Amino acid sequence: MRRMLAPALAVALPFAAAAHAQEAWPQRPVTIIVPFAAGGSADLLARILQQHLQAKFGVPFVVENKSGAGGSIGTGFVAKAPADGYTLLVGTVSSIAINAFLYTKLNFDVGRDLQPVSLLVRFPNLLFVNTKTPVRSVPELIDYLKANNGKTNYGSSGIGTSSHLSSVMFELATNTKMTHVPFRSTSEVVNSMLGGNIDLAIDSMTTVWPFAAAGNVRALAVTTPQRSAAAPDLPTIGETLNGYEATAWQGLFAPAGIPRPILDKIAAEVRGVWALPEVVTALKNVGAEPAASSPDEFAAYTAAERVRWGEVVKASGVKID
Repeated sequence: MRRMLAPALAVALPFAAAAHAQEAWPQRPVTIIVPFAAGGSADLLARILQQHLQAKFGVPFVVENKSGAGGSIGTGFVAKAPADGYTLLVGTVSSIAINAFLYTKLNFDVGRDLQPVSLLVRFPNLLFVNTKTPVRSVPELIDYLKANNGKTNYGSSGIGTSSHLSSVMFELATNTKMTHVPFRSTSEVVNSMLGGNIDLAIDSMTTVWPFAAAGNVRALAVTTPQRSAAAPDLPTIGETLNGYEATAWQGLFAPAGIPRPILDKIAAEVRGVWALPEVVTALKNVGAEPAASSPDEFAAYTAAERVRWGEVVKASGVKID
């Protein structure tokens, strides 16, 4: 009998170990790294997860802000952390899909060193113009830029940000040229436009929309493939420029090599939190589209995003040492 049971036990043990690994997480504090300063959208997402997961499991979930180098400091920290499920990262389109092509001296590879866990949210960017700019639609803007090629300028919330590169994508798609005026934040972009210093910009709808709704700036379109629920009458850029998409997104990552049962459990917990009505409302109130996913879906998405944004960075010629 013992000889007959041995092969069955040998087969069963790995499955038992895998199940135990899934049930065991979390047994100690979990750190969620936000690679930007406190107060931003990535920080908000981390704190929503912290609140709900800590309440559910009864162990501390600690949000730690490690900002610098456009998110690369915190991202690199998680890339080198133990792959045990106790160090997680809220990554963004900039820190995951753009920085690898922008910064020349990174000591990690997001494709090799990080494991996508779940997409969290998508944010539309907004194409908007100075109210003194004589255009009221994307086709009119394209005609205006071609008639004034090289004579107009656009603002962005920083060199290499999705705000900057969304405008580069627009230049490439329309075969036009503008002067880039970088700022440190979306608020600075809006203030400069209100002062009459810049002609147009593509930047965070969350921040800009109140100014557009008040008539202080003129909104022309959103950058996402679908229209925004917050402004359903506003067209997408893609309705004029087929294939144009510049979606800002944020998601959860872990160090590569995390055991699959733990990875799947974390992803399932994220989906559970993101299904809560109060969380959906909180996210939509800041202009975000909740978008939880499986690890495999998110891995495919981030791989495609790195290819797409990498081409835009190369076309822009921008590099940061």
